Amino acid sequence: MRVLAIDFETADTGRDSACAVGAVLVDDGMIVDRYYSLIRPPRPRVMFTAIHGIRWHDVADKACFGELWPDLAPLLAAADIFAAHNAGFDRGVLIGCCEAYGIDPPAQAWLCTVKLARAIWNIRPTRLPSVCQHFDIPLNHHDALSDAAACAEIARRAIVEGHPLTRGMLGGRKLVAA
Repeated sequence: MRVLAIDFETADTGRDSACAVGAVLVDDGMIVDRYYSLIRPPRPRVMFTAIHGIRWHDVADKACFGELWPDLAPLLAAADIFAAHNAGFDRGVLIGCCEAYGIDPPAQAWLCTVKLARAIWNIRPTRLPSVCQHFDIPLNHHDALSDAAACAEIARRAIVEGHPLTRGMLGGRKLVAA
């Protein structure tokens, strides 16, 4: 089973406003690939700098999501499922960015590591820093690659421990074993 942990940071409240993406691929319980990029959002403002530290001048000369797609698409296509901490948010950003650039969104199912942490290990609270502290996972919160790596480690632990990932799946797509 190939799980791609994805984390987006956004510039504003629009689902199409990704300003950074981090992705970490887990294959058969091992981390095998990592990807990170800043992204120029569609509007020249970054409202959430206080959260993630990204400013307009950091992304003004970067590729927009549509220009970045040829680099990101093969990694997305390599995954059987996607994973994110609070997966509804990251799924919404991926779909919003794809729609904004006329790209068909990937069809993979989504695993939510918030749901997984609650259902399997009964961790509360389930904010990413709390789950990382529970497992002693290093985290630079709101850095897209660090958040994706932490999410990948949570999914990897569930796989290695033999827990059913179905306990953390979002609705809308069925999990198909690879």
